[in-house]
Amino acid sequence: MNIRDAILEEHSKSQCVKIVAYIGNSQERFDELAALFLYDTYRVAQRAAWPLSYCVAAHPGLIKKHLKKIIHNLKKPGIHNAVKRNTVRLLQEIDIPKPLHGEVMATCFAYVADPKEAVAVKAFSLGVLGRLARQYPAIIPEIKLLIEEQLPHQTAAFASRAKSILKEMKEKH
Repeated sequence: MNIRDAILEEHSKSQCVKIVAYIGNSQERFDELAALFLYDTYRVAQRAAWPLSYCVAAHPGLIKKHLKKIIHNLKKPGIHNAVKRNTVRLLQEIDIPKPLHGEVMATCFAYVADPKEAVAVKAFSLGVLGRLARQYPAIIPEIKLLIEEQLPHQTAAFASRAKSILKEMKEKH
């Protein structure tokens, strides 16, 4: 399978599943997908995001050598919402190395605080922050404040995620 051709052929759940199955736990194939995600055209990167996040959910170790670049990629101006959404989604699934915690926290806080940011990106960012709060309880008040500010203006999905994160933080502390 040519991964790039498969990505461009069709953008559907079934195609995503086929690509993920093809990649399996092959580091070489995952590296090819990661390169498409990071360095190809806007459309290819957008479409590579979905299978990339599914591959990481199934085989978290595959992302290790690309993680720093993928996190830095979030700073690129004008990246597609799918790139942000799937990157933050996969960050919920893995143990983020300590040297990247500050950058990930700053990015996720910025996403949650941005009134123009997509709800899914905000919700996944809350998930990442909730996990990091276990190691950095000092960020809990800031997370709570952000949630309180956002709740009146957000969807039921955001509210549900926010409430479960608040509950989890309350139980832990």
